[in-house]
Amino acid sequence: MKIEEIRSKTDTELEFDMGNLKKDLFETRFRTALDTGTNTARITDLRRSIARINTVLHERKEGIRGQESRA
Repeated sequence: MKIEEIRSKTDTELEFDMGNLKKDLFETRFRTALDTGTNTARITDLRRSIARINTVLHERKEGIRGQESRA
């Protein structure tokens, strides 16, 4: 996910997306442990997307960078 796409979403949409990304991360890690042919770079992409969402939610909560909570 790009940061512009994340910033354009509401808080509830971001929380929903984060739940889906965490579930996908778990499944990807599980598949990687069982099968050596999986794409391990996907894990890095998922972790970064989760971190971006957490950052934007924190910025909105604390009022950093002029972001308002978009509940």
